[in-house]
Amino acid sequence: MAIMLQISCNFVTFILFFTCFCTFSSSSSLALNLSLPHQHPYPEHIVQEFHRRVNVSLWRRKTLSVKEKGQFTCVTGNPIDDCWKCDPNWAANRQQLADCAIGFGYKAIGGKGGPIYVVTDSSDPDPHQPKPGTLRDAVSQPGPVWIIFAADMLINLKSPLMVTSFKTIDGRGAHVEITGGGCISIEHVTNVIIHNINIHHCYPKNSDGDGLHIFSSSNVWVDHCTLSNCADGLIDCTVGSTAITISNNYFSHHDKVMLLGHSDDYPQDRGMQITVAFNRFGEALVQRMPRCRFGYFHVVNNDYTSWGEYAVGGSSRPTINSQGNRYIAPPNPNAKEVTKRLDAGGEEWAQWNWRTEGDLMVNGAYFVPSGDGVTPQFTLASSMQPQPAAYIDQLTNNAGILLPNGGAPAGIAGPGSRGSGFSIGGGLFPNGAGTVPGGMFSGGANAPPGDDGYYGGGDGGGLFFSNATPLPSYLISSIFSALIILTFYISTNDHFLLQFDS
Repeated sequence: MAIMLQISCNFVTFILFFTCFCTFSSSSSLALNLSLPHQHPYPEHIVQEFHRRVNVSLWRRKTLSVKEKGQFTCVTGNPIDDCWKCDPNWAANRQQLADCAIGFGYKAIGGKGGPIYVVTDSSDPDPHQPKPGTLRDAVSQPGPVWIIFAADMLINLKSPLMVTSFKTIDGRGAHVEITGGGCISIEHVTNVIIHNINIHHCYPKNSDGDGLHIFSSSNVWVDHCTLSNCADGLIDCTVGSTAITISNNYFSHHDKVMLLGHSDDYPQDRGMQITVAFNRFGEALVQRMPRCRFGYFHVVNNDYTSWGEYAVGGSSRPTINSQGNRYIAPPNPNAKEVTKRLDAGGEEWAQWNWRTEGDLMVNGAYFVPSGDGVTPQFTLASSMQPQPAAYIDQLTNNAGILLPNGGAPAGIAGPGSRGSGFSIGGGLFPNGAGTVPGGMFSGGANAPPGDDGYYGGGDGGGLFFSNATPLPSYLISSIFSALIILTFYISTNDHFLLQFDS
């Protein structure tokens, strides 16, 4: 009996030790591989879910019955637009938009759960002391805030607009233009949505002159914006930014369109993960659509109407997954290649994972793939096929800002067009024709924003696991050591918890 008990004790000891070792190994690996707090451990899961959402929207459009035929003009097959535009009372339910993001920025909730702030003043008199009713005052408010506009506006900024965490700038129902001495800056913050804003002619004034600069930030979604004619980039994402979706935008008249990654000397950007989807790259663009470094970039279902030098480029071993795009090469016979590797020789870049799948090459365009082919990181992504470029016109038809009162192909009504005023939470302001004073209006839920959304589970549950910061390796080592000591302690002859006489 004593011998059998000793064998059982040794077996239990082995099981405990093996379990501790496996836990330590997997946790340490996760801690070492995730270089940024909001980096997703399995990027191919995000890619797969993106394709599932697109497939569902396109299937719904195709299978509308005769009874539902009146909805056909609403249902586009674009899952982001179909999520909110088919609601005839979207102006009364503006914050539903926060549930519509897909791709790596799917958790960006912006100002969801916060009050509505109505911008009524287009001036920017003193950036250091924002005037109530202005956009600058709106973005500087504490906590979650959903920002809308009382009318069409041209906002000429005196300095970059510093957006704080948990903000949505929602330009639906108005034509809002932002220009001036530095435009929108999202620095060291999280959960920001920029929607339906025309950003142009941003020139340096204590800034780089980017149209939209995302710096060391996460959970950011830029949707249905029109960007052109800025001094530096139209959109730059740098210095450890991640969990970003750039969708349904229209880009034109610019040289360096989109930089994703700070520099070749900043390896922390290995954790950068960005989805570039449903955008239209229009006339007079030259390069960087995007130009990537280090991270994982899903470039999917975009329309490239031309380029001057190249469309998609990068350095420092980025992973680029190009799926279902339409690449129309320029007439220049020396600029037919879609891709460009920078600052690396052929032997080096041949190892970079750049993949093309379902892309449509027009006018002699060609994409040069590299890497190991269908590597493990692409296996799951390819298990659900991306929609081919044949759907590009349908998916990008409404790219750019949606003008009110039918100004766009599928324009949206102004928030006061029903004579009901502006929306807040699930209701309407009782102000008649929509004339309301500027400033913040409380109401609706003001609870701290959470992470639950379409993907389910929030932190710690569902398909997409947790976006919490991995435990530091020193803490994991301490826990591991404590478990080892405890294992040996309870398994000795003198201290084993289950002792029997033979």
